[in-house]
Amino acid sequence: MFKISKMITRISIPVLLIFAFNVATAEDAPKWNVDASHTTIDFSVKHFFTPVKGTFDDFNIDLRFDPNNLEGSSIDAEIMINSINTRNDKRDNHLMSGDFFNAEKFPKMTFTSDEIVKKGQGYVAKGTLQIKDVKKEVELPFQLLGVKELPEEMSKNFGGIKEVASFQASYTLDRNDYDVGTGSWAATVVVGDEVNITISLEANRK
Repeated sequence: MFKISKMITRISIPVLLIFAFNVATAEDAPKWNVDASHTTIDFSVKHFFTPVKGTFDDFNIDLRFDPNNLEGSSIDAEIMINSINTRNDKRDNHLMSGDFFNAEKFPKMTFTSDEIVKKGQGYVAKGTLQIKDVKKEVELPFQLLGVKELPEEMSKNFGGIKEVASFQASYTLDRNDYDVGTGSWAATVVVGDEVNITISLEANRK
């Protein structure tokens, strides 16, 4: 019995050390501060045959990223529905109504990543996208456009920022998969079903 216990202990200690190392590594991905003034969440959907463009002006994004530590990297975002902006108040109010997003009942959409993996020249954030009360597993491809370290003098002029990084993501979803468009508005004759989303994100850290 003592020998078995001793053997289990010998096996367990290395396993625990490996587990502890992985946890420590996962915590190493740095937190980036998203610069909202240089970040856009844009979308495009067809009205009959014409692409109509819009954006969401209010959002919160928690970004932790290190290309050398993808296990410790993550991205969580929430987008406020009442910040939708298509440069037409009547259309914006209609999109926020029960016919589409029902912003009063569902004030935000969210994305929560489960993991980030390398794919080709870019990356993929795998996670859950929730719009209204519908949750779906999605894979959001994105590119790291570049990382710039600021010289000391320039850093002083930018409030102590030492690094700036830029990302871009593109994704296409079917609005009907998320019940965005009810009743006659679920039909795709007037409003197309495919929504093309483009996210351009600038972030920094001190």
